[in-house]
Amino acid sequence: MTKNQILYPLLLAILFGSCSFAPEYRKPAAPIPDKWPSGPAYNNIKADEAAPFAKELMWQEFITDRHMQEVIKTAIAYNRDMRIASLNVQRARALYGVQKAELWPQVSAVGLGVKERMPADLSPTGTSITAEQYSVDVGITSWELDFFGRIRNLKKRALEEYLATDAARRSAEILLITSTATAYLSLAADHENLNLARFTLEAQKTSYDLIRKRFNVGLASELDLRRAQSQVDAAKGDVALYTQLTAQDENALRLLIGQSLPSRLLPANLSSVIPPREISAGLSSELLLRRPDVIAAEHRLKASHANIGAARAAFFPRITLTSAVGTASTDLSGLFNSGSGVWSFMPRISIPIFDPRIGPAYEVTKVDKEIILAQYEDIIQKAFREAADALAIRGTVNERIRAQQDLVEAIEKTYRLSNARYLKGIDSYLGVLDAQRSLYAAQEGLINLYLLRLINRVTLYQVLGGGDESSE
Repeated sequence: MTKNQILYPLLLAILFGSCSFAPEYRKPAAPIPDKWPSGPAYNNIKADEAAPFAKELMWQEFITDRHMQEVIKTAIAYNRDMRIASLNVQRARALYGVQKAELWPQVSAVGLGVKERMPADLSPTGTSITAEQYSVDVGITSWELDFFGRIRNLKKRALEEYLATDAARRSAEILLITSTATAYLSLAADHENLNLARFTLEAQKTSYDLIRKRFNVGLASELDLRRAQSQVDAAKGDVALYTQLTAQDENALRLLIGQSLPSRLLPANLSSVIPPREISAGLSSELLLRRPDVIAAEHRLKASHANIGAARAAFFPRITLTSAVGTASTDLSGLFNSGSGVWSFMPRISIPIFDPRIGPAYEVTKVDKEIILAQYEDIIQKAFREAADALAIRGTVNERIRAQQDLVEAIEKTYRLSNARYLKGIDSYLGVLDAQRSLYAAQEGLINLYLLRLINRVTLYQVLGGGDESSE
């Protein structure tokens, strides 16, 4: 094989290899408003512009409680879903490498030895012949010259799928971080509710003992005694309930971190947990386009464009090249002697004349692109709704907490006055009973609002895209 015979096909492949039938990708316009919603529920969006953006904070800077940080680090290291997401990225990277390698020829060396006997009645000489043939070849096995960009578009699709998988892994990591933080805070709140239930139970027992003594001396009715007993029984039920919930919270944390949870890391109550940092949503909703799930959807959309290019290339000829150069001889000892060189050059062109599958396959790729585009827009719209809901909670939760604190203080006073009036015989025990129930419910509601405020910070961090992984 001469040098020109080798170089010409290579030059042609380089010249035409840039040809692509993939449609030009243009970033779709975001199907959401440019600004966040406005109104009474969002009255503090502009007031927190000094707070950092979610993408500016690594999760270690956002989560400032040391014990919670340790739990989240363990989750990232040992959570099985996170491990699967990381392995999926490795798999996608390897598949991209396989597809990228299709652009290059496969060069292989083949050694062959043949020895055969031909009987006399089949031999042209009329005598039996024993023939030998030995050869060593180095050549290209069926290399497709990518004139119309089919392989390059498949490589581009594999690259975008790899990038989408990597972005999905990042989205899974943010979800794991925020889910672990939420479970940790929920455990802290349920511990606090359990402490409240236990304190209430002791108070109810004290009231019951007092009323029983009054009943024994004829100063209280049996109805008052039974009402007091009902409060004790209800408090016992609440203690059992929150004992159950704290156990379930711990089970949820164990699942998230992938192993047992050291008792030293368990929060005693909400007040023992350092709150996550406040973050800003800014004024523009464009921040949502930097969410990992949105980025992953855009990579899948780019992959669909490349897939169309590969499908279009199927309408055009496919040219493959097989070639070899080596040496051959009938004698093993003469295999590398002068004049034993051999070569072969076999270009092959395949032109589709009638293949009823090509047209429908091309239509499938176009429909797939429209489906993926709709999915991309749907993800952005859902992201906007999630962020807007979280901002609505942030804009109102502090006011709700202040109102609930006032309510607790008012009911505490009501309870003290009702109890004093009952002990003096002015009012019935029914007023005390009603005040006790209302006070417990108000205190329980206040704990839940404190939890809501902390979880809302975590949710905002998640829905706004979390920290920039490149800075970690």
